[in-house]
Amino acid sequence: MSVQPAVAAELPTPAEFGRAFTALEKEIGKVVVGHRDALRQILIAFFAGGHVLIEGVPGIGKTLIVRSLGEALDLSFSRVQFTIDLMPADVTGTRILEETESGRRSMVFVPGPLFTHVMLADEINRSTPKTQSALLEAMQELQVTIAGTTHLLPSPFFVLATLNPIEMEGTYPLPEAQLDRFLFKVPLAYPAVDEIREIVRETTGALTPKIQPVFDVEPAVRVNQLRRLVREVIVAPEIEGYVARLVRESIPDVTENERVKSYVSFGSSPRGAQALVLGAKVVALLNGRVNVAFSDVEAIAPVALSHRLVLNFAAETEGVTPRSIVDHLIEVARKWQR
Repeated sequence: MSVQPAVAAELPTPAEFGRAFTALEKEIGKVVVGHRDALRQILIAFFAGGHVLIEGVPGIGKTLIVRSLGEALDLSFSRVQFTIDLMPADVTGTRILEETESGRRSMVFVPGPLFTHVMLADEINRSTPKTQSALLEAMQELQVTIAGTTHLLPSPFFVLATLNPIEMEGTYPLPEAQLDRFLFKVPLAYPAVDEIREIVRETTGALTPKIQPVFDVEPAVRVNQLRRLVREVIVAPEIEGYVARLVRESIPDVTENERVKSYVSFGSSPRGAQALVLGAKVVALLNGRVNVAFSDVEAIAPVALSHRLVLNFAAETEGVTPRSIVDHLIEVARKWQR
């Protein structure tokens, strides 16, 4: 069974994009307490057409955010708990032998949970590399090939994978090459005292908030229209050069930045530049502009680049983090704008 992508007829205006984005934030905010910055970054990645990796301890709302996004968009949603015994076919689907009423037998493809609009890959580092690769290949190609037949995934298609950072035993950390396939990596922090009080009040009472769909009709078509609008945002040559240089400066073999040379083993790939530009385009629309500014790139750089930097042992021993390296590069890059 092949799922054909929705086709957008006409583009919405930047003002309509802003209203839709704000409405999504408001609806999801009815049930998700706190995590305002993380939620905005996830939505930016969604409209930029990328996928997100969330890192956070259990019980702080990772699953709730993804399920709420599916409900607010009125799109199909699936959740897969990744475990060590999960096989690729459990995610992508498989062919089974089916007998018809006439008694004839044939092989029929049964789609897996991957065939959905919004998918939560919970604790992706608990599954084996073979299963991880099956998911990540589908994320990149937006299709699955089974027994020589290609099956297109629904459009829009959005994967939000989670990592549990507190248990390393029995896990298979994602290699850096696979981390690179995620547009953003978003950390989720512990809630504050007031937020915990609100969580308790909202979840232990008789009434719980209900999420209403943001789009009245054809949500998949509307989302694809909004995504197409993002692609139309203008990027000036100066911004392109700024992004290219920012990514290039993260590579220790070519940069003259002493901090990068001292603590970074491998810098960002060109995918980092793509993530910066796509994320900055969404930020520009949210700021009411149809062209990307330097500040838009800076706003998205921490979640677009941090997971693409591989630090060395010296960084680990001295407590240097990828985020601090990215912040340093942004500070240095501000001098280029003068």
